[in-house]
Amino acid sequence: MIDPFTVTMLLIVALAIMGHSIGVSMLAGSFVYLLLKGYDASIAAETMMQGLFNGYTLLAVPLFILAADIMNIGSLADKLLKFAQALVGRFRGGLGHVNVVSSLIFSGMSGSAVADAVGMGKIIITMMTKDGKYTASYAAAITAATATIGPIIPPSIPMVLYALVSEQSVGYLFAAGILPGLLMALLMGVTNGVMARRRNFPVDNSVPLRELPKATVEAIPALLLPVILLGGIYGGIMTPTEAAAVAAAYALFISVVLYRSVTLRSFYGALLGSARSTASVGILIAGALAFNYVITRENVPDSVAALLNAMDLGPVGFLIAVNVLFLVLGCVLEAGALLLIVVPILIPAANALGIDLVHFGVVVVVNAMLGLITPPYGLLLFIVASITKQPLMPIIKDLAPFIFILIVALIIITFSPDFVLFLPRQLGYGG
Repeated sequence: MIDPFTVTMLLIVALAIMGHSIGVSMLAGSFVYLLLKGYDASIAAETMMQGLFNGYTLLAVPLFILAADIMNIGSLADKLLKFAQALVGRFRGGLGHVNVVSSLIFSGMSGSAVADAVGMGKIIITMMTKDGKYTASYAAAITAATATIGPIIPPSIPMVLYALVSEQSVGYLFAAGILPGLLMALLMGVTNGVMARRRNFPVDNSVPLRELPKATVEAIPALLLPVILLGGIYGGIMTPTEAAAVAAAYALFISVVLYRSVTLRSFYGALLGSARSTASVGILIAGALAFNYVITRENVPDSVAALLNAMDLGPVGFLIAVNVLFLVLGCVLEAGALLLIVVPILIPAANALGIDLVHFGVVVVVNAMLGLITPPYGLLLFIVASITKQPLMPIIKDLAPFIFILIVALIIITFSPDFVLFLPRQLGYGG
C-alpha cells in the first residue's frame, strides 16, 4: 500500500496545481491523512481550534490588514508622497528615490508588502510614468522591489506568523527588522541612483526647500503612527496585538477627522476588503495548523534535523542551505505558506545548531519577501503588472538589478547576526 504521508503530499501538490489555495489544499490533504491512518477526523478541527485559540498574537493580523486598508482609502499616501518628494525628489531619478522613501515610511504603518504596492504603488507609478519620464516597466519594477521592505520594518504581518510557529517574541522580532529594512532601502536607493545615471533619467521638478516645512507638518499625523506603535510596544504600554488595534483606530481617526478623506462607502469597502484578506490568511493558517499536526506525527522536523546533523553542515552551511531552499521555494510558494509550512520543519535544526531564532526569523522573512518578486509566481509582479498593464518580461528585466542588490542585503543579514540583533539587545533581548 502507498504510504499515507506520500498520498497526502501528492494530494496537496495536485490540488495546488489545479488552482486551489494552499490553505484549502493542506486542509484536504490533512483530512485524507487522518482517514488513511484510521484517526478520528475531528483531530484536524481540534488542532486548528486549539492553535487559533492559543494564538493570541494572531489577532494582530486582521487589525494590521484593516489599518493598511484604511490608510489606502484615506489621503495618508498622498501626504507621505508629498513629504518624500520634498525630501528626496530633487536628485536625478528623484521619483525613484521618492518610491524608496515612501515605501520605507509606509512600511512602518501597514506591515504588508501587498498593501504598499496597491496603495502607494498606484500613486507613485502614475507620477513616474506621467509625460514618459520613466518607462512603465521600470516604475513597476522599483515599486515591486521597494514594497518588499513593508514586512521587514515593523509592524510586520509575516513576523507575527513567524512568531506563531517559533514561539518567539513579536516585539523583539519587530525590533530585529528595523536595521535590515533600512539596509534594504539604502541599497535600493543606491541602485536607483546608478540606474538613473546609466539611463539618463530626468531630474524631476523638485519641491522648493521652503515648502518642505509645510509638507512635513501635513505629514506629521501620518508619520506619528510608527512612533506611537513602536513606542507603545517597547515602552511596555501595549502588546503588539493591542498596538495593531491602536494602528487601525488611529488610521481611521486621522483619515476621518484630520484629513477628512474617508466616506462611509469607502470605509465599508475597506472593511469588506479587510474581511476578504483576513479570511484568506485565516484559511492558510488553519491549513498550516492541520498540516503541522501531520508532519509532527510523521516526525518530519526531527528527521530533517537528524539529516542535517548527519551532513555536518554547521551553522554557516545550514544558513546557506536555508537561503538557497527559500529562494527556490519562493519562486513557487507564497510567503505565508513558506513561513507556516517550511519554517516549523527547520526550527528544530536551527535550535540544535545554536542559531538565534530571532535572527533566523529575519532571515526567513527577507527570503519570503524576495519570493514575492521572483518569477514565475511572484505576487508583487502580478500586482504591478496589473497596475501598469505591462507584460511581465520587461518588468522582470528592469527588476533584475534590484533582485541582485536584495540578495546582497540578504547575505549581509544572514551572516551578521550582531547587526540584526543590535536593537533587540538594547531593548533587553538576551540572545
